Amino acid sequence: MEHGSVVENVVNVASHATTDVNLATTWVGWLSLAVFVVAYYFIATEEQYEVNKAKPALFAGTFMFMLVGIYFAINGMNPEPLHDELEHLILEIAEIFFFLLVAMTFIETLIERGVFDLMKYKLVSKGYTYKKLFWLTGLLAFFISPVADNLTTALILSTVLFTIDKRNISFLVPGAINIVVAANAGGAWSPFGDITTLMAWTAGKGEFVDFLFLFPASVLGWGVTALLLSKSVPDGQPPFDASKEEKPVVKDGGIGVVYLGIGTIVIAVLGHQFFHFPAMWGMMFGLAILKLFAIQLKKTGKNGFNIYQSMEKIENDTLLFFFGILSAVGALHFLGFLNYIHDLYSIVGPTVANVGVGFLSAIVDNVPVMSAILKSSPEMGIDQWMLVTMTAGVGGSLISFGSAAGVGVMGRLHGIYTFGSHMKHAWTIFVGYMVSVTIWYVQFEIIGLY
Repeated sequence: MEHGSVVENVVNVASHATTDVNLATTWVGWLSLAVFVVAYYFIATEEQYEVNKAKPALFAGTFMFMLVGIYFAINGMNPEPLHDELEHLILEIAEIFFFLLVAMTFIETLIERGVFDLMKYKLVSKGYTYKKLFWLTGLLAFFISPVADNLTTALILSTVLFTIDKRNISFLVPGAINIVVAANAGGAWSPFGDITTLMAWTAGKGEFVDFLFLFPASVLGWGVTALLLSKSVPDGQPPFDASKEEKPVVKDGGIGVVYLGIGTIVIAVLGHQFFHFPAMWGMMFGLAILKLFAIQLKKTGKNGFNIYQSMEKIENDTLLFFFGILSAVGALHFLGFLNYIHDLYSIVGPTVANVGVGFLSAIVDNVPVMSAILKSSPEMGIDQWMLVTMTAGVGGSLISFGSAAGVGVMGRLHGIYTFGSHMKHAWTIFVGYMVSVTIWYVQFEIIGLY
């Protein structure tokens, strides 16, 4: 029987701790997929049902693996492949979880020290209009994310956006979308600007300079989306009265925290590049230095700060959402659903498949999608590997929670930047995405400039 053959195959590969067996067509595969779809529905309709996105994501992620465990137990199968998969998944989640934890702690500390209030004052006091602020934050996101990373960049600039005007939704929503798109596009042309580009780089699919050739496609794609989004940005400028608004004073150590934050990102990048540490290891080291810095401030009698008070203000639902959605996608991967990606390449060809990856990464998550592509390793030249690197990163912008940057901003602008508000402007992102693909095709396939 087909069911029996699946069980035998799993048992046979158990000793090798692999998950190459496809369980997608078994009852546990279909049931798990149904759980994922229902959870995805509630995530997408967060506003309608007033159910925080972390709850359905966390439920689906944990329950789907429990279903797999029940399936293994019923059929008397060796649980070693499942155990190994969960260990690998926990490691993957922990790297992102702790990276986020540190990034958010730094941001909350900067807020407490008044750094963002000063940044807001300098921007608003110059008399910039909403449209100028829209373009300025977008440009900063695009050019900071290649050096830092798209998630940290999006978190910082969305905080700046919120401090500029907390109530003007018509400014905050397109501004938030612009930051997410710019951060993802900026990260696509840097080997360490996004997790997917980092994965492709470390897998040897391209040299450092190869990624830089994606700059034209990335910047023009974002530019078109930003131009279309700017039509929705209101005229006028944020309220500011020089006679009433006092220039904020940064508390003791505020500028020091800024430098520590930059240094932490540098340490995380260099540690990963030269010592092959996970990026979160450098981030956690930076957190340790931040704690020591706080202690030193208090000892010198200055106005110090408490790291744990900053941690209390972190958007925990964002962290739990990441845990849940990555677990759910991990279950789909273990069951074999993501293996169909390889079949896609042989059917439609690499160009069409790689463009499709962008849409898939928006619905699922670009990390496991890119991981599945790298594992299957279809025969492609450097041009196609650069295409899939770009589409996997930029494509995540199509849906609000399709990228780490989007999820981070959803947590930062809770109730303002949502799935629904994002989808109203999704067509602008789609246009920019297709522009990026077109620029890539002209540059790489017609001109051969790479």
